[in-house]
Amino acid sequence: MRKLNSKNRGDRIYSFCLLIPAFLLALFFILIPIVDSVIKSFQDFKVKNIISGKPGVWNNFANYIKLFASNALGNAVVNTFVFVVFVIVFQFVLGMALALVLNSNIKGARFFRSIMMTPWVVPTVISALIWMWLFQPQYGLVKYLVSLVTFGKVTEFAMLNQPDSALTGVGIAALWKQIPLMTLLLLAGLQNVPDDIQEAAMIDGASKTRRFFSITMPYMASVIKIAVSMSIIENFKQFPLFWTMTGGGPDGATTNLAILSYREAFVSMNLGSGAAVTTIWMLLMIITVGIYNKCFRTYDMT
Repeated sequence: MRKLNSKNRGDRIYSFCLLIPAFLLALFFILIPIVDSVIKSFQDFKVKNIISGKPGVWNNFANYIKLFASNALGNAVVNTFVFVVFVIVFQFVLGMALALVLNSNIKGARFFRSIMMTPWVVPTVISALIWMWLFQPQYGLVKYLVSLVTFGKVTEFAMLNQPDSALTGVGIAALWKQIPLMTLLLLAGLQNVPDDIQEAAMIDGASKTRRFFSITMPYMASVIKIAVSMSIIENFKQFPLFWTMTGGGPDGATTNLAILSYREAFVSMNLGSGAAVTTIWMLLMIITVGIYNKCFRTYDMT
């Protein structure tokens, strides 16, 4: 027994020694871009510096002062949070509804599961192009359907060309692509809920709604936490859909932090300002995920 324990201890030490270099290497590749972005955000690093090869000059927070003085940053932050909340709420509700349907014994459930992941597999840029064609104001399918539903009263429908509806159009495209993964994760969580507890609650007279909120949801807490956290991060850094479908327009209605960072760095050719946007963007994402995890932990404890 003593020899066995010493062998297990040696194996653990050996595994730990192997993990340390891997952890340090991963930390290096994660921190280097972050540190580089923060350093550049405090520098005057424009086209002339890139061509001449001279290092950037410390500008005493000028990039941040310029961003906070303009309306562009505030508009991008609002658009980012509105988009994230809109997509996550509808994604979770629709994903849970589909997961509940697929978890039942209805006919065709297995076939639907097999083709359900098709939108998620399609590249994001291709998804954006598909929805651009669907929303096309001259010959798009959505325009035709709106005209059909309204009996010809609405003949002009350009969702992506209107500031009030463009963000919703991008959100619909994001939902189409992301709902399958959310459904698959929630379906896996549903299948881990014990049937005997559900049957016991049914015998005690608990309604379907009571069983769902008192048994199903608590057992799925860990799956829900991971799925929503992934969705927050995915939609916080969403760039291809916005850039392909609207380019941040019309009139800045779909300019999120990703679009603003790209424009500042590679359109205006001001890497310092672009890095400042990226730093603010990263901090807001970390704070948002942290607050969500804190709130979820408090809910889970109750």
